[in-house]
Amino acid sequence: MDIAIIVEGKNDKSRLRRVLDESVPIFCTFGTPGTVQLEKLRKQIGDKDVYIFTDNDSSGKRIRGILRDLFPDAEHIYTRRGYPGVEHTPEDYLIEQLEKAGLESFIQYPVKYEEGK
Repeated sequence: MDIAIIVEGKNDKSRLRRVLDESVPIFCTFGTPGTVQLEKLRKQIGDKDVYIFTDNDSSGKRIRGILRDLFPDAEHIYTRRGYPGVEHTPEDYLIEQLEKAGLESFIQYPVKYEEGK
């Protein structure tokens, strides 16, 4: 499966990068994308399966709507209302949402250390 994930900014990207395999390209809109940025995204992503993961605020919802028009077949991943954006979402919740989207094979699970060792 050839995939790409779109997020709003570089902090969101770096947060996701902590739990995703390096082979998964993560693209940023850097805020509300204009026509030039949208065309650049479309060219960079090509025919990959697209996953959109934006914040659960008014700006994120607006960006998600714009991207939905550009990538109508995209899967949408959501962070929980109350988390201040993707960049501040706990890693375990990010992993849970990526699993729900069927991306288990791309997740880099953190190493759990046993107590007392």
